[in-house]
Amino acid sequence: MSFFPGKDPALGDARASDAIEQVIVPRSIDLGDFRVHRALPAAEPRLVGPFILFDHAGPAVLRAGGGVDVRPHPHIGLATVTYLFDGEVVHRDSLGTAMPIRPGAVNLMIAGRGIVHSERSAPERRANDQTLHGLQLWVALPAAREEGAPAFTHTAAADIPELNDGGLKLRVVAGAMHGLRSPVVTPSDTLFADAQLRAGTALPIGAEHEERAIYVVDGEIEIGGEHYGAERLLVLRPGDRVFVHAAADAHVVVIGGAALEGPRHVWWNFVSSRKDRIEAAKADWKTGRFDLVPGDTAEFIPLPE
Repeated sequence: MSFFPGKDPALGDARASDAIEQVIVPRSIDLGDFRVHRALPAAEPRLVGPFILFDHAGPAVLRAGGGVDVRPHPHIGLATVTYLFDGEVVHRDSLGTAMPIRPGAVNLMIAGRGIVHSERSAPERRANDQTLHGLQLWVALPAAREEGAPAFTHTAAADIPELNDGGLKLRVVAGAMHGLRSPVVTPSDTLFADAQLRAGTALPIGAEHEERAIYVVDGEIEIGGEHYGAERLLVLRPGDRVFVHAAADAHVVVIGGAALEGPRHVWWNFVSSRKDRIEAAKADWKTGRFDLVPGDTAEFIPLPE
């Protein structure tokens, strides 16, 4: 989730397989009822394709009376992609959106020149224990679209294309893979796929995308004779076709796409190709120049000191 307060994750082992350029060990932090593992940005690389942040939340049980409460906070220069494996979170934003997201659906929020949003558990769900497990990713916008209008789209789970082939279940959340193309319209060339593999099954990953990485959500996989367990981000070497073998039942996510045209600066919830733009966003949030979130105006996350 976008409230993660931790530092960058650490580099893991140097690549053991020739297909793997880097293994990233996420930095994790305990947020009470659940943990968040942040795999991007890392010391190297900062991005994979346009993906500049990768947060894995849970799995967790949120006890009755509690829930998710991410107060309103701002973003510029990025798009957030929220995708749940389990549970529910209600997204509200300064455009007037109020949208619950449930497993398999996709919330895409384009911040552009500025948006404010909150993420909370619905009141009716707080009476009982809740489960939560999912991803929130940030996609850095192309420089030409950083100051564009903010926007929000929701794509239902039933509209995400899916392939079931023996022991492989593949959902293409964004972009195209194995003949499937997602209806989610992204700001630049982007790949995001969710795959579940039974032990002994293989998932081939083509070389058509410039940059690619595999995140092991659960289980154990083997690439090039080396084994990798859960909560590892494996950055693949460009240009190689890779086969991911399930050494045990495994759940993986594939991300990637075209590299951006230049570096990006990240500070708190702000992303930009220009440092001065981030400074302006800091001042705008501190002085109340961002729009409010209808239905969620009583509190907010202050600018970090």
